Amino acid sequence: MRGLTHRAVDEEAGLPPGSTSNLARTRLALLELTLERLTELEAATFAALLDAAGPGSPETLVELAARTLWEQLTAGRHRTIARYELALEATRRPELREVYDRAGSRFRDPAVAVLAAAGSPDPVRHGRQVVAFGEGLMFDTVAGAGSEPTLDDLRLGLAELLRGMLPGEGGGEVPAPGLEPGTRQRGAL
Repeated sequence: MRGLTHRAVDEEAGLPPGSTSNLARTRLALLELTLERLTELEAATFAALLDAAGPGSPETLVELAARTLWEQLTAGRHRTIARYELALEATRRPELREVYDRAGSRFRDPAVAVLAAAGSPDPVRHGRQVVAFGEGLMFDTVAGAGSEPTLDDLRLGLAELLRGMLPGEGGGEVPAPGLEPGTRQRGAL
């Protein structure tokens, strides 16, 4: 976080000195703009999930969520790390916490809607749990001691999580796309 300065942004963007401070006069304003931009970028990543997972099948939801997490852990890894840096900064700055919480609702609220459409009997609680699962997995992968999961690991982990949330035939069986129900992969979550 110390490296995020008005001067560093000017230099990285190839702007004349002082350009960033004209837009964001204070450090807090710079942090807020950074968080807003990260939210825009992550929202674009999640757009496929939010658009395509409407009243689709649980299997479709698993596939879309797994691919979204995969994107955050691979191509979007630097954004994920930056967001965690801002999350920690928000624990020390209540005014940034408000911005961070508003940004988070852009992802939690649609998760609730998607799970409600998929038949969750408690979509608010389940939506928070799905988001917490994804956040915990991403944090463990990028900042913890966890190994990087494969796309199949993500599919299986999400299928297991959703199995307990969504009604389905055979006692709530939600198979991971491309895997037989009950199949367990080596190294799976």
